[in-house]
Amino acid sequence: MLTVDVSGRTPPFEQIRDQLRAQIVAGDLDVGTRLPSVRRLAADLGVAPGTVARAYRELEQAGLVRTNRRTGTIVAPPAAVGGRSAAEFAAYCVAGMRGLGLTDEQIVAAVQDCLRRDPRPPTDLGT
Repeated sequence: MLTVDVSGRTPPFEQIRDQLRAQIVAGDLDVGTRLPSVRRLAADLGVAPGTVARAYRELEQAGLVRTNRRTGTIVAPPAAVGGRSAAEFAAYCVAGMRGLGLTDEQIVAAVQDCLRRDPRPPTDLGT
């Protein structure tokens, strides 16, 4: 579930983007999961459609989602991140988690928890 604090210092599009990114990176949203339409999510969160569109656009630029006019926006497979080394992808993920306000210790704990919950090798990620 996404929430937006319109009275907060972080712009709403960043809140949406960061929450979705965290859900995608954590595996809470499976590859191929269809995200709500821009209009529907905007209405649900009480923000302008352009706010959601910007969040989706930035997630697409990061390779985390794909948008198609007919099918909507879906979670992209890890291969869509394409061309990034493991170190680059790890840095991206860490930056996202820091953007959520997590400390280094919390980030390490989150990664360790993820590994304990789902020890599948990368070849099983649906690519």
